[in-house]
Amino acid sequence: MDLSNLPGHLIRKLHQQSTSVFQDRMKAGGFDLTSVQFAALNTLDTNEGLDQATVAQRIAYDRATIGAVIKRLEQKGLVVRRRDQADRRAFKLELTEQGKALLEELRPIVLTLQANILPTLSELEQATLLELMAKALKSKAV
Repeated sequence: MDLSNLPGHLIRKLHQQSTSVFQDRMKAGGFDLTSVQFAALNTLDTNEGLDQATVAQRIAYDRATIGAVIKRLEQKGLVVRRRDQADRRAFKLELTEQGKALLEELRPIVLTLQANILPTLSELEQATLLELMAKALKSKAV
């Protein structure tokens, strides 16, 4: 079996490449943040007051480990948890001012590093790949 012809194998390798580029750029900039943490911050910036489960769903992350992600963001002073008044078992999440400032600083860096994830593809090829990936994610395949 030739793994280089299997989409799952190639997607895993591309994910590793993406993660490596993100981490290298964050480290070079003096930032201690993962791509999942960035996605959570970005989601909370446009959707203040979400609970952890909803954040996990919106960033396509598993509910079992999103708590650890949020806890690290809270420890860094980027997010606060407030008890939900309607459901005392749940917590609403909000960005702190420090979280908002960091996000604004990181967004241009994250946008710039995208080209380094697919460096051998032309702009048209990158756009085509993004379109095809989005289409594949809309399928009902499980």
